[in-house]
Amino acid sequence: MINKELKRKITLLITPYIGYLIIRLIYLSCKKKYILPKNKLENKPYIIAFWHRKLLMQPFLYKTLKKKPKVVAMISEHFDGEVISKIIRYFHFKSIRGSTRKGAIKVLKNAFSKINEGYDVAITPDGPKGPKYSVADGIISISQKKDIMIVACSYNASSYWEFNSWDNFIVPKPFSTLNLVASEPFCVKDLSKEEAKKKIKNKLLSYEEKI
Repeated sequence: MINKELKRKITLLITPYIGYLIIRLIYLSCKKKYILPKNKLENKPYIIAFWHRKLLMQPFLYKTLKKKPKVVAMISEHFDGEVISKIIRYFHFKSIRGSTRKGAIKVLKNAFSKINEGYDVAITPDGPKGPKYSVADGIISISQKKDIMIVACSYNASSYWEFNSWDNFIVPKPFSTLNLVASEPFCVKDLSKEEAKKKIKNKLLSYEEKI
């Protein structure tokens, strides 16, 4: 037990910064192509949605969308989530720990509070454990109750490693070409839950094709 706790502490001390450096170096080595909304996002809160498997390059895409980036990411309370939470701090992003699948009321309250403070909320609708390409209720609850629009974000890489995980997480290979894509903001306010899920899923799946 002591060895396990010690390993975790060492991992949390070292891994996040190394992870941040690797992510940044991969991004810098790649050729980038952006497909973005016609105008910069307004200075108001949005939901930034992306599949769990396409998480790695999202910080760079998000920073191109707003003149003054201000975002909080919803991240699970699992150990992997702790590592991710520490990595995104190097991008100057904050996090809400928890899941809308577990402890939903607390997580939603925290998200609502951050939205009231002017933060965007970044969500993986199928995270933290899938199934892949599923859409949980949380993103719909936040969008409809706070009346804020959603921006579907994704990226594709011409060459990448794909993990044998539930989400088939991808890591672009250095010197590949990245297509980073963000949709025009869209609304799900007047849709039923199932209609909203279908719309969000279709928006995100439309960007899944390989370059």
